[in-house]
Amino acid sequence: MLVLTRRLNERIKIGQDIEIVITEIKPDSVKIGIVAPKHVEIFRSEVYEAIEQANLAAARGTESLNNVKELLLRLPTNIKD
Repeated sequence: MLVLTRRLNERIKIGQDIEIVITEIKPDSVKIGIVAPKHVEIFRSEVYEAIEQANLAAARGTESLNNVKELLLRLPTNIKD
């Protein structure tokens, strides 16, 4: 893992097309902006994991839609954008 130190409004480049911008710093969180082409999918890790679990369940056919819905409803709801 690469660990970088950045200050407010400083940026990180990933390849030619992706840029991470530090937009706000608070004592318990850091808000970042991501500039990327529209075809690049960007997810918070907990959302990505829920999608993966739902896809695996659908592929296995062992869980009902209600169980998949329940997985998605467990995601944190205190998201502030």
